[in-house]
Amino acid sequence: MKEITSIHNSYVKNLLKLQEKARERKKQGLFIIEGKREISLAISSEYEFDTILFYPDLISEDEVLHLFNANVNRIEISKEVYHKLAYRGSTEGIIAVTKVKDFSLKNIQFKSKKPLILVAEGVEKPGNIGALLRTADAANIDAVFIANPKSDLYNSNIIRSSVGCVFTNQIATGTSEEIISFLQEKNIDIYAATLQNSNEYHKENYIKSTAIVVGTEATGLTEIWREAATQNINIPMQGQIDSMNVSVSAAIILFEAKRQRKFKK
Repeated sequence: MKEITSIHNSYVKNLLKLQEKARERKKQGLFIIEGKREISLAISSEYEFDTILFYPDLISEDEVLHLFNANVNRIEISKEVYHKLAYRGSTEGIIAVTKVKDFSLKNIQFKSKKPLILVAEGVEKPGNIGALLRTADAANIDAVFIANPKSDLYNSNIIRSSVGCVFTNQIATGTSEEIISFLQEKNIDIYAATLQNSNEYHKENYIKSTAIVVGTEATGLTEIWREAATQNINIPMQGQIDSMNVSVSAAIILFEAKRQRKFKK
């Protein structure tokens, strides 16, 4: 088994590039995962792993082998290398170099006959994307579509803020036009969260195949979504502001849809 003790090692330098640059992740088809929970979720979602790095003072090789099979490539790293690579302060001494998945719409397969989907258009902040993925996992919906993505989904901030839910959700990315065409071809109703020409969200019926579409807090959804929508919907504000965090808005509407699906037939 290989051992790396220097932060100046060429492999370590390459891993830092993978952490910091989306173009390197795309070019090499690899990204970094830290921590047992996140790695376990990726294993459950059938991600493939290139290499596992571990710091033996925090996690033993036996513990690593308990997570992975014996054939996985393993590298023991020093304290200095671990702290150089670790994005978070505490990640239990294990880092996985992981193969990316293809987030194409063509790979989406619905298990439900009446899928419930979250679409997020143009959301830029990794923290918001991570929160949306956590919400989607909590509601156990069928898929998350990212329209006109502004951030690489394997960004370390997204993995961290999603608490690994980037691995638990079925995800696709594409342009708004591509996603709208996909939804229309599948006869999926589109409910666009926007103030223009909208009804209150709780007055709509989400029993059929449904896509809930949210946009950025600053600019909202683009016109193409407002025009393609089966119905525009809003969450009535009772205070002095006219909007909420995008993940909070998505959670309110998604759980209303789940409530309806539980109690209505």
